[in-house]
Amino acid sequence: RALQRARRRRGTLDLDLAEQQVILDDANHVRAILPRARFDSHRLIEEFMIAANVAAAETLERSGYPCLYRVHDKPDAARVEALRTFLRELEIPVSSGQLAQPKHFTQLLERVADTPFATMINELVLRSQAQAVYSEENRGHFGLGLKRYAHFTSPIRRYSDLLVHRSLIAALRLGDGALRPDDGARFAEAGEHLSMTERRAAAAERDALDRFVAGFLSERVGEQLAGRIVGVTRFGLFVKLEDTGADGLVPISSLPDDYYDHDEKLHALRGRRRGRVYRLGDEVEVRLAAADRITGGIVLDLLGGRDDKTSGRRGRPPSRPSRRRNRARG
Repeated sequence: RALQRARRRRGTLDLDLAEQQVILDDANHVRAILPRARFDSHRLIEEFMIAANVAAAETLERSGYPCLYRVHDKPDAARVEALRTFLRELEIPVSSGQLAQPKHFTQLLERVADTPFATMINELVLRSQAQAVYSEENRGHFGLGLKRYAHFTSPIRRYSDLLVHRSLIAALRLGDGALRPDDGARFAEAGEHLSMTERRAAAAERDALDRFVAGFLSERVGEQLAGRIVGVTRFGLFVKLEDTGADGLVPISSLPDDYYDHDEKLHALRGRRRGRVYRLGDEVEVRLAAADRITGGIVLDLLGGRDDKTSGRRGRPPSRPSRRRNRARG
């Protein structure tokens, strides 16, 4: 509770986005896709890790030794403005000064927590943020509301943490394994490389999850499912399914007969002739048209669409178009 109070005083960005957990049986077949549980014990360890990371960065700064910082810049002004424009469409007015600090985003999320738009706005706030990177230059961590921050707590999975450990060993004269005198000069290059490999690893993780989910759903082709539009592009709609959290694509060619304009600012597809509008956050009923366990692609038909009578067909194995996901990782 003390750590949470300190976090609130600092004014951090606290997103509420459920992670998917794949449950396998003894034969390694997917038995269920469930939201990953998050307990107070998880939050406690997370706060301890943040405190350790801050202490590591402060110690290296005081000692004058190289530090590979974990940097999270302020969000781009154009992205924040796009978010404000969309919120106005939902009749959630937010002035420009109300999204200047991380606590302002958290206050917005608290305002919408009990509305049907909560999950969608959490996703949009995430997309509006800059991507966290590794850098030898300290620019602070916007999301955590911290002036200095370095990854220190997970050397088993992150090489960045190991570099910080080696620098601390040198700074505190702790013995073997210290940073060599010329290693600090390579921190800039290391930061760029590690930021790239982190993005690559995150993409591999997403791809693996997509394949597990598509394999699980491949036996349910033809079923009617509930979902919500979580992405709008010029080539169609991304819909998150309610029961599994899986994302599937409704191709624009399968929408009711019309010519659709993509309104990027308002995250919508608008039909020119019939006036149909499909917007981010809309609840929809879909039918699972295809799920390919190899590509991880899931194709959906919007019920009531042009091809509704034949939408139970399997069709070609779907590819998986890329939907940009900007992860502001800690």
